[in-house]
This record gives sequence, structure tokens and C-alpha cells, in this order.
Amino acid sequence: MTKRLDRSGLQVDAVLARFVEDEALPGTGIAAGDFWSGLADLLADFAPKNRALLAKRNDLQAKIDAWHVARRGQAHDHGAYKAFLAEIGYLLPEGPAFTIQTTNVDAEVAKVPGPQLVVPVTNARYALNAANARWGSLYDCLYGTDAMGSAPPLGGYERGRGARVVARSRVFLDEAFPIVGTSHADVRRYAVKRNNGLHVELVFDRAHFIGSRDQALLADVQLESALTAIMDCEDSVACVDAEDKVGAYRNWLGLMKGTLSEVFEKSGRKVERRLAADREYLDPAGSPFTLKGRALMWIRNVGHLMTNPAILLPDGSEVPEGLMDAMVTVAIALHDLKKAEGMRNSVLGSVYVVKPKMHGPEEVSFADAVMARVEGLLGLPANTVKLGIMDEERRTSVNLKECIRAAKGRVAFINTGFLDRTGDEIHTSMEAGAFSRKDFIKRKSWITAYENLNVDIGLECGLSGKAQIGKGMWAMPDLMAAMLDEKIAHPRAGANTAWVPSPTAATLHALHYHKVDVFAVQARLAKGGRRAHVDGILDIPLASFQAWNRAQVLREVENNAQGILGYVVRWIDQGVGCSKVPDVNDVGLMEDRATCRISAQHIANWLHHGVVTAEEVTEAMKKMAAVVDRQNAGDPLYRPMAPAFQGAAFQAACDLVFKGREQPSGYTEPLLHAWRLRVKAG
Repeated sequence: MTKRLDRSGLQVDAVLARFVEDEALPGTGIAAGDFWSGLADLLADFAPKNRALLAKRNDLQAKIDAWHVARRGQAHDHGAYKAFLAEIGYLLPEGPAFTIQTTNVDAEVAKVPGPQLVVPVTNARYALNAANARWGSLYDCLYGTDAMGSAPPLGGYERGRGARVVARSRVFLDEAFPIVGTSHADVRRYAVKRNNGLHVELVFDRAHFIGSRDQALLADVQLESALTAIMDCEDSVACVDAEDKVGAYRNWLGLMKGTLSEVFEKSGRKVERRLAADREYLDPAGSPFTLKGRALMWIRNVGHLMTNPAILLPDGSEVPEGLMDAMVTVAIALHDLKKAEGMRNSVLGSVYVVKPKMHGPEEVSFADAVMARVEGLLGLPANTVKLGIMDEERRTSVNLKECIRAAKGRVAFINTGFLDRTGDEIHTSMEAGAFSRKDFIKRKSWITAYENLNVDIGLECGLSGKAQIGKGMWAMPDLMAAMLDEKIAHPRAGANTAWVPSPTAATLHALHYHKVDVFAVQARLAKGGRRAHVDGILDIPLASFQAWNRAQVLREVENNAQGILGYVVRWIDQGVGCSKVPDVNDVGLMEDRATCRISAQHIANWLHHGVVTAEEVTEAMKKMAAVVDRQNAGDPLYRPMAPAFQGAAFQAACDLVFKGREQPSGYTEPLLHAWRLRVKAG
């Protein structure tokens, strides 16, 4: 039985209460009694509003479903559909022009374009790796990936490949820092001549095995890489109770205090990882200066939907998890704000919170009000908390300008999230008809309108030079050559940050920001006006024809099923919230709840419209379960799903599909949490 302690009328799991009182609050100046009474007041005021917002989501969805059902068999009338969405309050009128008023935004967010990492904060090693990914070795990244067109060699150092790395790095230096009349390949000695917003460090070492053979003694090229990192409490974690939440909060506390460390075994020896120190240099005049050694860290709180048993309200209901996150994660950030020197996250005294899965301006306004209340309770100046608005739900996409307006005093980040955005697109338009195959959904006009409008409106609202306009994740962490070819499109599109799946990917993606002047791109786009409009976003990506043969249908279903099972089996059985899951072609893909949402909603849509039968889906799930079992054969913690197909993981995966249509907004969390809690309970 869970032991609970009464704290200002809240029934708090003892694990959480002890963490807050014994670890999180000491050193913040916030007394435990004040913290709990403030949280109780916050929950009393905002929990009912939270529930009302969720009820409105359901009401709007029911009306949209009914509209499509009433017109089934008729040609889609775009104009009537748009008018209907305005009539029910889904599509809101756009207000007058404005610019955001956000102040005290650190340079990494406002002034310097660069890559952004997203990692589960529950994994201390990953969190430290992400924080320390501010700097990365270009030599290592070129040598150890397929970035130069071939896989890295097995075994010891290969001098021929090393020579190619050095040559490729000097090509980068020629492109980013050209020398009039010569090439870096011919340089025998360097002197500091210039600086750049995104820094590069040349490492000279005559004792190094590479530097000793280099004519200029150049041993490495270090790139400033992940300028920012999102420590995630949401899509990439599996936090279902107080024990899990404290694991996330404790790592965030270590990051904010600068004390987080992790000991692990690598190549047969124990390694301790800690946060990297700042970097000390001398300028050309011989005066010392410092560059940050770590990415500036955001914390991604949970969205408005989920509740958590870590705290029970006076009426016995579970705490809205996003409200608990707001109070606890900002309180923890006080440790950083109180530093006058040393290892600081924000040098300008801000706390950076990403808020996901919000539906429209009313929900953004709610998040803004919550943060204002938290600031008041913790004695912080107004708008200390900077807000990241994720444009990943359609009701936010079609009302983006008003969403930004709702938090114009604190917004410091918007981004597109194709994955959740597609899952929401399918669920919102579930009754409209059968959707295209997933690869074809990406080619439809709505996605271009969505991506362009996000940048256009961000620029209209004055985000350039004040905030991040971001793009989504590169989901194939082993395919770095392809990433180098394709992800340059993000800075070229006017995004001053974009998500990458690893520190290595961050260093390689940093090359793109040396090739593209993002602020020049933003200035050009701002002069040109909007390239996209809401009408394009409302173009539902339905299948234009359904002349698929059974092989094509079953291949699509099996691909979806394999992704769901490969992700869910680790989530349910091991509590792993983000995984590199091999697809049916054994290409490793980063999977989280957003990718799972797409796959589950896609099968649910095809089931609903008779593209595939329940029997065919069940057979595909069983077939792919055996494939996933084989792919995980080397994991000693793995529990096979086949041949019994009775385990919690397999049943959870099937629920996501067969019960997918009835899930709120098509989210996977309610089912995943319920099944994970059953497994944890034994």
C-alpha cells in the first residue's frame, strides 16, 4: 500500500514528500509549509479549470465527428467545413498584429542558431550527455558514423579513414572560415583572427597521434553543437507514479545544482560522468574570457491531459500532472537562479519550460496563468518562467498567432512537431474517411502549409532575435550521411533550432548553421509575407483513392504494428519511454509516444473505415511480435511476447489499436500508464 502524508489537505505519496522536503527545497529559501500550502491553493484554483479544458476538447471532437458522419458519402466541402469549425469555436478569429514582449532570454535561445537535443530526464547518463553536448569533436563524429558515406571500420584506428576525416574537416574550415588566397589544407600555423556566434575550437597538440602527423599540429576540430537541450518529463519517459516522478525530479535537481553524476561501465572500466565545466580562453589581446561548457537546459513539463497518483486532491482524485510539474520543476530551478557564479544554466535569471500538447489559445492562456501563479508562490519576478509552445495539435496550428498572443510576455520557443501533429490530424478527422498510407501523408499539402505557417507567424509575432523557432526530430540516429543531406532544410526554412537525437547528430547538424545565415533567411521571409494559410492546414490528408492490393495494405499495417510493439514492449515491461526501435527493414528509428500515437491512430482509422479487418490486424500484431522478439533477443531483461501473446505489453499494444478511436485526442498515455501500473503492481 502507498504510504501517504497529509500536506495542507493534499495526500502526498511519502516518496515525493520526502524528496521535496529533504532534497528539493533546502537551499531555495522556500519553507516546506509554504510550498505545500501554495501547491494546495494552486490545485484548488486550477485543477477544475484543467478538467473543464479537457471537457471542451471532448465536446469539440464530438461535434467534428458528428459533422463528418452526417456527410459521409458526400464530397468534402472545404468551405462549409471551415465555417463549421469557426461556428463551434474551434477556429478562432485572428486578432491584430503584435510582437512578443519576452525579456531576459539567454543568447542560446534568442541570438545564436544551433541544434537542440531532447532527452529523457529520467536517464541521468543521457541527460548529462545532452547537457555536455554543447561541444563535440568533428573528427570523432566524422570517423565514427556514416557521415562521409561509409560505415565506420571495426577494430582499431584506420589511418586512411583518419586522413579522410582530417581532409573533410579542413573542407569545413574552408567553407566556414575561408582564407583569402589559400586553403586550410595548406596552413602550417594558425593565429586567432576572428570569433563567430557559433564557436569553433581548433585543438593543437604535437603529442596527439593525429596532431603529431599534421603539418599544423591540428589534433581536432571542436564545434559548438547543442546550444540548448530539452530535459523531458513527457513523451520520452515512462513516469506513472511518485517513484518515477521523483526519479525525473531528482535528475533535474542535480542538473540545476550542478551536482548530477552517473557512474557506468564502458569498455570494461568504470566511468563517472559529470556536467562539463565552462571553457577558459585568452583573447587575441591576452585577456581571459569564458564560454559555456553546457547546453542551456529547458525542462519539458507534462501536458494538460494526464493525472498522477503521486498526490491525491481533497476529493480523492489524482493530481493533474502538469500542475504538479509546474510547481516542482520551477521550485527546483531556484537552485540555478540563486547562483551568482559557477556552473549556471541561465545567466539572465530565467527558467525555461516547454509545454506540450496544448489545444488552442485558451489552453496556452491557462499555462501562462499557472506559471504566473507559480512565480508568485515562489517569490519570482513576473515572466521569469519562459514558455515553449509546441505547435503539435491541429487546434493550435490553426490558431497559432492567438496562441502566441496568449503568452506574449513569456513565450521563448515555438516549434513544429510532425509526429504528434500527424497523430492529432488522424484522430481529429477520424470520421472523415480513410487516411493515406503514412509515407504519403507526408507528401500531402497540409504538411507544407503547417511547416511554413509556423515560421511565418513566428516571424510576424517578433520571435526573430528573441526566441526559438524550431523544427522537429531527425528520427534515424544511425543515418548521419542522410541527415547531413536533408536536415540543412531546417535552417534554410528559417528555423533557428531543430531537434537531433544524439550529441553526435548535434555536432554534425551544427555544420548546417555555419552554411546558412538563419537570421538573414528570417529577414527575407518576414519581408515576403505569409507563404501559407489556415486553409492549407485544414486540407485533410485522406486517401485520394483506395486501389491498394492486400499486400500493400498488410505491409502498411505490419509496419505500424512493428513500431507499436517494439516501443510498447519496453515501455510496459521495463519503463523505458524512448527507444531506438528497428523497423521492418531493421533501420533503427527513434520511437516515443508521438510516433506510437501515429501508428496506433493510423491502424484504428483503417479499421474504422474497413480498409483492414480486425482479424488481419490481430494476425499482423502476432506476426510482428515474433519479429520484435527476435530483434530483442540480446536483451537479458526482455520478456518475449510470442507465442503466448498474453503478456501485458502485447495486450497494451493491441489496446492502443483496437481502443485507439476512443482515446482522448488519440493519445497513448492513458492506456500505457494503466498497463505499466499493473505491471509495477505485480
